[in-house]
Amino acid sequence: MIALIQRVSKSEVVIQDKPYSQIKKGYVILLGAFADDGEKDVKKLVEKIVNLRIMSDEQGRMNKSILDAKGEVLVVSQFTLSADLSGGRRPSFIKAMKPKEAEKLYELFVKILEEKGLNVKTGKFGQYMKVQISNDGPVTIIADSKKI
Repeated sequence: MIALIQRVSKSEVVIQDKPYSQIKKGYVILLGAFADDGEKDVKKLVEKIVNLRIMSDEQGRMNKSILDAKGEVLVVSQFTLSADLSGGRRPSFIKAMKPKEAEKLYELFVKILEEKGLNVKTGKFGQYMKVQISNDGPVTIIADSKKI
């Protein structure tokens, strides 16, 4: 499972030209699942993400976790993170998890984040979305459950 984490000052998901969800200071997490991912991958990612010290402290240093900073989280499913670019010029998504299975892991990811005490908003799984991101820093981190 892969997560692209962006520290943001604000973010919003728009679906069919209507605001769907929004956050202020916190993280936007774009989440992709591979065919071989499972609950263990979800738990590893959540633990790593909630304890990452990439939120600013009073001196502007990346020294606080999202929990310490009482930030919000916006989780958006993004199967394109599982793209394989090793072939020609068109990405292959053969390694991506099937949608029904991926949605279950996505929902588990959100549930565990909420159980950690975070205010979590989401996109809408499987929908075409416009995600407006005001990256703060910019700070962008990639976390791969197979490498952490």
